[in-house]
Amino acid sequence: MRILYDYQIFCLQQYGGISRYFYELANHIAALVEHSVEIFAPFYTCQYLTARGVATHKGRKIPKLSGLEKVTAWSIDAALAYLLSSSQSGVDVFHATYYSGVDCCTRSSKKIITVHDMIYEKFSDQFPGKDKMRQMKKNAIIRADHIICVSDNTRRDLLNLLPVPENKTSVIYHGSSFYKKTKNKSFPIRKPYLLFIGQRDGYKNFDILLRAFAHSSKLRKDFLLICFGGGTFSSVERKRIATLGLSLQDVIHVRGDDADLAGFYGEAAAFVYPSLYEGFGIPLLEAMALSCPVVCSNASSFPEVVGNAADLFDPFDEESLRSTIERVVFSMEHRDFLIGRGLDRARLFSWDRCAEETLQVYAN
Repeated sequence: MRILYDYQIFCLQQYGGISRYFYELANHIAALVEHSVEIFAPFYTCQYLTARGVATHKGRKIPKLSGLEKVTAWSIDAALAYLLSSSQSGVDVFHATYYSGVDCCTRSSKKIITVHDMIYEKFSDQFPGKDKMRQMKKNAIIRADHIICVSDNTRRDLLNLLPVPENKTSVIYHGSSFYKKTKNKSFPIRKPYLLFIGQRDGYKNFDILLRAFAHSSKLRKDFLLICFGGGTFSSVERKRIATLGLSLQDVIHVRGDDADLAGFYGEAAAFVYPSLYEGFGIPLLEAMALSCPVVCSNASSFPEVVGNAADLFDPFDEESLRSTIERVVFSMEHRDFLIGRGLDRARLFSWDRCAEETLQVYAN
């Protein structure tokens, strides 16, 4: 079987959950069986592709782009992909890595697409400029021969929001890319901390964590709040932090690569995930695999992912979040209990399993 992954997400993301998913999937499939697996990304920004993998890939790494440069690189990749689709034969499976407005699937190939979430559709008020993207996504999903969803929750949302037959869908979970606990050497932290990861606006629900932290004298006294990634604090965020009586010595923004992130997981008192919605929530797996106790909202796909290995809270109730965090970080016995449960839970999710189940979709 010859399998081809397109350029899209590797051009869009330098780091990220979706590009990590496709990189791991392609390489684990290539390692599991004697199939031809190729990533078609002539120009890419994705850092993962610089590592030596077993999937075939030829392309040129370019710096992280913005504005017109990104559009230009994307357009060149799209044009090359379209030319490839009209000239190349023998591709059995074409797996699109995002939602292209142009059908670049090679002739006679089985078209597969993965739906990671329905955020743009469920939170359309937070993405007013994404009407075109939503339509492109809908078109790409409808023209696919089969749709992989990363959780049951995502599949339910997909079936409720778009005219897709259920028999065209499958649920295949992610794996975790982090299993080796490391020390955080790049960013020495002066006292214990809570960890938050990624974007902080809108449905990410960061403000409730900020308030819960600010309004707990015990948490403020003994812990810092570390925000990894998601861009530096905006002027609005800095004002909000000050209004709550906190400083940038209490709430600290850091950035780094995956190795740095693994270090932060490994030394955090708890990983807190207050988001209102995610298609899956890879950080939950990462935290559990690295012996970091998890506190997450009881919304979306999170209960499906963490099972009984995390403490859940109402994402609209500040007191629920505050008391849940305090219960975890001030009881060593409970922390150890969650860490043990988390390690067991994380072992249920692997890229090998993801690859094997995806191959079954490709073959059917």
